[in-house]
Amino acid sequence: MTATTTAGAWLRRFHPAEDAPVRLVCLPHAGGSASYYFPVSRALSPQADVVAVQYPGRQDRRHEPCLDDVRELADRVVAQLLPWCDRPVALFGHSLGATLGFEVALRLEEAGHGPVALFASGRRAPSRHRENERIHLAPDERLLATIKAMSGTDPAVLADDELLRAVLPAIRGDYKAAETYRYRPGPVLECPVVVLNGDADPEVTALEAEGWTDHTRGPVSFHWFTGGHFYLNEHAAEVIGLVRRRLAGS
Repeated sequence: MTATTTAGAWLRRFHPAEDAPVRLVCLPHAGGSASYYFPVSRALSPQADVVAVQYPGRQDRRHEPCLDDVRELADRVVAQLLPWCDRPVALFGHSLGATLGFEVALRLEEAGHGPVALFASGRRAPSRHRENERIHLAPDERLLATIKAMSGTDPAVLADDELLRAVLPAIRGDYKAAETYRYRPGPVLECPVVVLNGDADPEVTALEAEGWTDHTRGPVSFHWFTGGHFYLNEHAAEVIGLVRRRLAGS
């Protein structure tokens, strides 16, 4: 299998690892793209076959309407992933991607392809929402300021105001998906959940992170790093090392 002929519009395989014992599916943050996980793919190959999800509305899919509902996005992602469940699958999601990862994991378990682990990064538990989040309704200037403050966007994009404004619809759609998501009580996961956060992240408190224990029957582990919402940019080697070790033990 090759990335160009089998992954399609939704999935990217930057370093195909045909003989890897596990496949790691990476889900981007709000405003993010599959390319964010290129370094992860490079570092984990050939121990893991890394597949990164490309949401519509960005990069080579910029002319497609974005999806602003987590559950609809999860349905679409799972439909694309099922043919790739020929080996154990793990999920890694950051921010919006962590919430999406939870919904994807539920659907994969229902389909009989439950993940061996869910890595939930930079996001509070699905049942812990904040009523005052309305960034997706904010004027462009405030949305732009929020994006720049988070420091998760490619510096080249941040430096190009015209390009940044061109991707605003997708970013706004992602924020809407994250901020309007509401957990619906139902089945819990069976897989382990690995929770990763920055200790200075204003988006996640320790109590909100601990809520992940309510969403799985499997073990939950917590890992805190110095830094804010995009702590993983500064601690990439540590995070990738943690993922590698967990996958090796799955």
